[in-house]
Amino acid sequence: MPRVVVFDETGGPDVLRVVDEPVVEPAAGEVRVRIEAFAVNPLDQMVRGGQSPRPVQLPHARLGVEGTGVIDALGSGVTGLAVGDPVILGAIPDFETRGSYAEYTTLSADRVVRRPAGLEPVGAAALWVSYFTAYGALVERAGMRPGDQILITAASGGVGRAAIQIANQIGAVPIAVTRHSAKVESLLAAGAAVVIATDREDVAEATRRHTGGVGADIILDAVMGPGLAELSLAAKLGGTLATVGWLDPRPASFPANPSLTVYRYMSSADMVDPVTARRVAAFLTAGVRTGVLQPAVDRVFSLGDIIEAHRYLEKGTAAGKIVVTP
Repeated sequence: MPRVVVFDETGGPDVLRVVDEPVVEPAAGEVRVRIEAFAVNPLDQMVRGGQSPRPVQLPHARLGVEGTGVIDALGSGVTGLAVGDPVILGAIPDFETRGSYAEYTTLSADRVVRRPAGLEPVGAAALWVSYFTAYGALVERAGMRPGDQILITAASGGVGRAAIQIANQIGAVPIAVTRHSAKVESLLAAGAAVVIATDREDVAEATRRHTGGVGADIILDAVMGPGLAELSLAAKLGGTLATVGWLDPRPASFPANPSLTVYRYMSSADMVDPVTARRVAAFLTAGVRTGVLQPAVDRVFSLGDIIEAHRYLEKGTAAGKIVVTP
């Protein structure tokens, strides 16, 4: 029987276990997907550790909000899709019952998008959540335009690297922020125009220096925490701050730049909107086709090594996405 990753209690990576479960027939309006690869996200770590943003019913809860695979079966009433179509799981709102950490999953047909031609499963598994989040925050909310100076925190992560590429595709100027000087060269190679390493320089001062004293037009922040007030000083007067994560779980400080427009972007709401999802899918497909968007994958694990994959995630050293192949 196909394998599924479940957990019966919250805690460290060791609570995860791989079990056999029968395949489920898709209901009306659903498709069944044979998973070829899925990504491991910080949200998975939070849910597994008991910090889920919403209640998770135990035991036998599941994980995984994104992945890619091939349609294996169609429920009644599904049109426009066929068995054998390669797709990306566009949004799994009920991931705790039908997550992507599995060899098969079922979901509503309007929650899958076609996989861009030429994109292999490992890269496709690393595409949707990170790139959707970066695009949604920068373009849909902050209105990023060509020439804008974009300051990107946690730039080595999946969303950060996606934001660098998306800024370049739009014609904006990505300024990457990392805590470690050792990551400067890799971020420059990833497309950053400038890299600010906070272990050797102040982010606000460095940003003003690189922007001719003006400051960043847009700050994309995945960290939050007490450093948010200081980070806000890196923006220009009348600039924009878009927060997309909470890598620092401590309470966030209030932005010290009173002229900022602040957005708390949660991509999950946009992902379940078919119109927005189609717009993002079209943008990402074009970027993949031209080669500007290239999902960064740090390491690939097998399904049987899911505990090790989560241990690696907890180290916080990944430069790009962690992907698992069933």
